[in-house]
Amino acid sequence: MAKGVEAGTVETDRPGGIIGVVNDYVTLTKPPIIVLLVITAIGGMFLAAEGIPPLQALGMVCLGGTLGAGGANAINHFLDQDIDAIMSRTIKRPVAAHRIAPMSALVFGIALNVGAFFVLTYWVNLLAASLTLSATLFYVLVYTGWLKRNTPQNIVIGGAAGAIPPMVGWVAVTGSLDLPALYLFTIVFFWTPPHFWALALMIQNDYQRAGVPMLPVVVGEERTVQNIFMYSMALVALTLLFGASDAVGLVYLASAVALGAVFLAFAWKLKRDYSVRRAKHLYLYSLLYLALLFAVMLADGVYRF
Repeated sequence: MAKGVEAGTVETDRPGGIIGVVNDYVTLTKPPIIVLLVITAIGGMFLAAEGIPPLQALGMVCLGGTLGAGGANAINHFLDQDIDAIMSRTIKRPVAAHRIAPMSALVFGIALNVGAFFVLTYWVNLLAASLTLSATLFYVLVYTGWLKRNTPQNIVIGGAAGAIPPMVGWVAVTGSLDLPALYLFTIVFFWTPPHFWALALMIQNDYQRAGVPMLPVVVGEERTVQNIFMYSMALVALTLLFGASDAVGLVYLASAVALGAVFLAFAWKLKRDYSVRRAKHLYLYSLLYLALLFAVMLADGVYRF
């Protein structure tokens, strides 16, 4: 809990006045996460279109995805306010620090998701809107509300929520869920555990204090890095298998090989000689890896060889 602030009260002495209020509400949406999710959705659109997708659909998917992901993240602040107030990494978040009332964050998150559903239904299609809503519901109810606090496999199962955006991008163009869309889902699904377990290794003391059973807290560092390496191998194998399909071309395949080799190198170094510094290196590269992999899909969709 923020020093000098009583539980259940809202800190009104916020630097910056209205700018500070706006900044706090933007913070609720977790913009860096939104950017990564939207990139994966755009990659799915370019692959489905085999080139540049319709610009209106592209813009509406970006808007709807931003609203949906931002709303889910705002609701996450509401649900996790108790553990956020314990962890040093999250103690300054707007709800945990009592700068925004919990119910205000909840209403804000719900409103954003209503907006996302309307935008995607009206300007894209109902399937894209339904997938986006399902991602929010799975994230806030299944992952945040249940898995996160009850099992060390929380992020393995919960990662399904973050794997839905590329499917949204695909169905925004095609109107149907096809095999390539499921491949994209699977790639992000297998990317999620090594990414978040690397983060968990960096801040495992925080998770332990908050009583969150992340994998390093439950099974220790050695088994965690072993799991990271196994999932990393599976991830790279899946990206290469996808490269053998008709959905992508040589631009994607060559990039997947290069990006995957670096990913495995970071994971192997972490497994061979564990340190928090190596975990941080893998964590940071995993963010770049996913962004570049899906950015390459844009290029592959336009320049197919």
